[in-house]
Amino acid sequence: MKKIISISLGPSSQDYEFSTRFLDESFSVQRIGTDGDETAAWEHLQKLQSKCDVVGVGMVSDDYAVGDYRFEHPETKRLTNVVTRVPVTTGARIRRLLQCSAVRHVQKKLGNYFDNNKVLFLSGMENYEMAMVMSEYTPNLKFADPVIQTGVPKMLNSITALEMYALGKHSIDRLNPVSSITPDLPKIPKLVKHQIRAAMKDSHVIVGTCSEILKYGDKESLEGKTLITSSVMSSFLEEFKKANVNLVIDVTPDIFDQVIGVNVLEAMIIGATNIPAEELSMADMQEIIKELDIKPSLIHPTGEFRNIRRFAFVIHPLSAEYIRNVSPIPKKLAGPTVMKALEKTVAYSPPFVYSEVKGIKSPTGAEAEGWLITVGGTPKEMLAHSPEFTYKRLLAAAKMAEKMGAQIMGLGAFTKVVGDAGVTVAKRSSIPITTGNSYSASGALWAAADAMRRMNLVKPVKGKKLPAKTMVVGATGSIGSVSARLLAMAFEEVYLSGRNERKLNQLKESMLKDTPDAKIFVTTDSDAYLEEMDMIVTSTSGAGKKILDITKVKPGCVITDVARPLDLPPSEVAKRPDVLVIESGEIELPVEDKLHMRDIKLPQNVVFACMAETIVLALEGRFEVFTIGRNTEWEKVKEIYKLGLKHGMKLAAISGVNGVFTDEDIERVRKLAVEARKTWKTA
Repeated sequence: MKKIISISLGPSSQDYEFSTRFLDESFSVQRIGTDGDETAAWEHLQKLQSKCDVVGVGMVSDDYAVGDYRFEHPETKRLTNVVTRVPVTTGARIRRLLQCSAVRHVQKKLGNYFDNNKVLFLSGMENYEMAMVMSEYTPNLKFADPVIQTGVPKMLNSITALEMYALGKHSIDRLNPVSSITPDLPKIPKLVKHQIRAAMKDSHVIVGTCSEILKYGDKESLEGKTLITSSVMSSFLEEFKKANVNLVIDVTPDIFDQVIGVNVLEAMIIGATNIPAEELSMADMQEIIKELDIKPSLIHPTGEFRNIRRFAFVIHPLSAEYIRNVSPIPKKLAGPTVMKALEKTVAYSPPFVYSEVKGIKSPTGAEAEGWLITVGGTPKEMLAHSPEFTYKRLLAAAKMAEKMGAQIMGLGAFTKVVGDAGVTVAKRSSIPITTGNSYSASGALWAAADAMRRMNLVKPVKGKKLPAKTMVVGATGSIGSVSARLLAMAFEEVYLSGRNERKLNQLKESMLKDTPDAKIFVTTDSDAYLEEMDMIVTSTSGAGKKILDITKVKPGCVITDVARPLDLPPSEVAKRPDVLVIESGEIELPVEDKLHMRDIKLPQNVVFACMAETIVLALEGRFEVFTIGRNTEWEKVKEIYKLGLKHGMKLAAISGVNGVFTDEDIERVRKLAVEARKTWKTA
């Protein structure tokens, strides 16, 4: 049986002794804590090395490398140098391997968990390899090394900055070795603690030893956080529970009944392989980790894990009238001239956070929170400038979202149709972009089908397509083309309306390949066929231009207005009380209590379908470019619909220009339609 003794600077109250088998070798393991007394540790190491096969030294600062620079701690070196008769290790190498594999394991197991997380390293220099792995998933890294080591209230914000700081530290340490164990500048304890605590509060993930984390953190700064640490003793876990920490990732493997330090694990590997410590390579240890299938422990101190994903969604004023309603300028002074000037000025304003969004919880347990980011241009102003004008503002919004920790960003209203409909923004943005058009198409038809059912003017025939006619105005657009494909599967006749006959015929040919039995017609004059339609979907980018003559529409027709701004303003809708005009299909979100969000002119817990797509992707952990460009894919429309159902999305109450339609409202429209049809004549 081989004997392992670990001398630790940690508390003696956590001492242990046990026997076990490991890598086909019998071991006796003993830990002796010295309560921070380095002299006592040195004496134990000198006396006990002859009574064991390998010595571990715990709770000391490891030697480490940052970039091209290697750092040695004099006190650690003094302690390890006293051991001359047997191999000695601090566990530094195995710790680095376990840290890196732990990050990759959690990223995969919890579904892109670290994507664009804000991660704080209490010591970036000692965790350089882990920081390099983490940088593959997020650019939002902060390093507290200068604050803790020198007292200077300045965090490092990148791997490059950390390497530059390490170079300076390396140079100073060579000139003055004493500086490696004493601060370069006098510390200001309260200022340091305040700085670290503020950084902890702003982060999603904190990396450090248990002692370091509890030294600087409190309940306010640790609540809801993910901690990456090692050797989590029961006493530490109790403190994390009090602070409502969400997840603790313990990189030390849970392969024994007793919690051990990485120095003990590495000592046991050295003892079992019979390879001299200096000859045991990182590749050897990596192979052993793989062979043992070592994984980190995922601990939920509160007993419940909250898997929170983060999104951003871009909104903008739809008109000068909207700006007037929310601006501080008194309405009596906000005449046409003033508002025209204000509308132009607001278009040049930088993006800002309009509202936080919280309270979304899927039946799967996943949660989502995010931000509504406003860019200032109305559709009129966006059209008055080149697409690049809007791209720059959307990219500024994406950069803002990235810094806040959003993992995906959605484009809403007119921002998703400007220029190439999100393609350029997606290419240039460092976080995934979606326009939400797939769910908008799905929601529009979802709402239209529900409205047709409630109007009950077209009787379905079992096993056959609905004996009715439908038209898509703006059929060659992103949402229009998908709407047309869906309608062709359900209606006897589908009319495609648009300005470009060649594109309309191309769409028709493509649709017939998918639905050969469909009856499809094309027209550049939608008004000529309005009186025959049972359903109309408008999906144009006309920015307020008149799209159709509502006075020619068949009584009882259901018009789904997907366009933003609306193709049919309230003044037009009012002309036909016998026609049901709905504003696409909005989505009711799954919430625990109620949605915490500023007013967006929709009922409580209800959002636009394009925003709901962004939220669904966040809940699913699908941080990817999902819907961009003008050709929305039918497969994605089906996929986002199914994912929405999985995460508890519901079709919201159907809304019109004057708000939500009640059953009584729809029955009133139906009765007026039935009466009007008695005298209605088609051309």
